[in-house]
Amino acid sequence: MKTLKLTIAAFAFLSMISCSTKTSEQKMSIEKNLFGKLADGQEVDLYTLKNAAGMEVNISNYGGIIVSWTAPDKNGNYEDVTLGCDSLANYVKGTPFFGALVGRYGNRIAKGKFTLDSTEYTLPINNGLNALHGGLKGFDKQVWAATPVGGEEPSLKLTYTSKDGEEGYPGNLSVEVVYTLQKDNALKIDYTATTDKATVVNLTNHTYFNLSGSSDILNHEVTINADKFLPVDATLIPTGELKPVAGTPFDFITSHKVGERINDTTDVQIKFGGGYDHCWVFTDSTKTLKSAASVYEPTSGRFMEVLTTEPAVQFYTGNFLNGSVIGKKGAVYGRRSGLCLETQHYPDSPNKPSFPSTVLKPGETYKTTTVYKFSTK
Repeated sequence: MKTLKLTIAAFAFLSMISCSTKTSEQKMSIEKNLFGKLADGQEVDLYTLKNAAGMEVNISNYGGIIVSWTAPDKNGNYEDVTLGCDSLANYVKGTPFFGALVGRYGNRIAKGKFTLDSTEYTLPINNGLNALHGGLKGFDKQVWAATPVGGEEPSLKLTYTSKDGEEGYPGNLSVEVVYTLQKDNALKIDYTATTDKATVVNLTNHTYFNLSGSSDILNHEVTINADKFLPVDATLIPTGELKPVAGTPFDFITSHKVGERINDTTDVQIKFGGGYDHCWVFTDSTKTLKSAASVYEPTSGRFMEVLTTEPAVQFYTGNFLNGSVIGKKGAVYGRRSGLCLETQHYPDSPNKPSFPSTVLKPGETYKTTTVYKFSTK
């Protein structure tokens, strides 16, 4: 009888382990669903990455867009902390790059022109006098080939080949971007690219974050580990100077609320950007993965750390959002309702020899990593 009781107890214990394992396996997953169809009938999918902690990230293979991303608050409640749309149709109509993969060249190139190996290249002008974020149909508007990879840290591998001459850029560029949802509530983004002809490359992600899940981002507290930033002209093209942040509204070496100095138009740079829309140059210029910036939202207690191998970050405070795009659940995204931390090389580098080069040549591999990690305080 004693042996029977021990056997039953052992069976019950093993059953508990089995159920626990199955539950964990169910939580750590990647799911695929139809997101919609384009005008030509091409299907677009939505992939949901889930980790055991309960975080979920929805990514579309249209533009590599992060459609939604849930993160816990200090009470353990998960809420979407990104701006975006409910439908593929609204993304196709056009958004200010909500959640998108940006390329072939993130940020601005002056007057849509640059010279490489004695050849001048002309790009579409889509931002005042300048070329912005890869052109009229950049990487954010392409359908990427997607390969989901399950496991404890589910991943989505996206690949795309940008043809020679696409949006004016030289060379056939093969691009791979891998999103990995890690166990510690971090999303890692690995970028890789190769080319068969000298070209320029500057890839990034353009997610708009709002850690409160609503309202604006003026109460968010930001830290940027950068002792210099790039002043711009009236068209938001860098002048070529690297200016110390000390004594300016651009000093985020210690934490400051976004709204604290954002309207100080006595500073000409704040005036030109309508707030913050500038590139900060990290004090640590190495290509190792380093802590680059952080955001804290005191009401929710959410804290986001940004780590990157890149030399700089474009900090943008949604100054040009005007409520014209239909957001999730009918949300109206007004001015400064989201902020972006776009890790990258410097804007207009192809026209600024003193800036770190963004030239990629045959036989070389472009490779960068950025991590957005969530926790609470």
